[in-house]
Amino acid sequence: MPSVPFLEALLLLRASPDQRWTGETLAGRLYISERTAQALLDDLCRAAMAQPCGSRDAHKRMHTYCYAPASEALRERIDVLADLYARHLVDITHLIHSTLDRKAQQFADAFRLRKEP
Repeated sequence: MPSVPFLEALLLLRASPDQRWTGETLAGRLYISERTAQALLDDLCRAAMAQPCGSRDAHKRMHTYCYAPASEALRERIDVLADLYARHLVDITHLIHSTLDRKAQQFADAFRLRKEP
């Protein structure tokens, strides 16, 4: 389910595309638990917006993740989203938190890639 932390994690990775992220580093930047941050990184990978990019510390077995949209089309949609979020932060967060209707899901679905027939 899309969430404000998911969106903020995505935009944070996008803003530093060369950085390698761990649950620990993401947690520190978003002021969330490391467990929640790791779940966000996993969700970003499942959404084809990030990917594992090696291990930082073999002793801790902390995997690192990088911003890596699966396609140029997805990258362009994320760029548009980043611009919209910067200009309409309150409106978008209200939309995500909306329980009155399915607008938040519709918004999130607009960023999913669909296979063409």
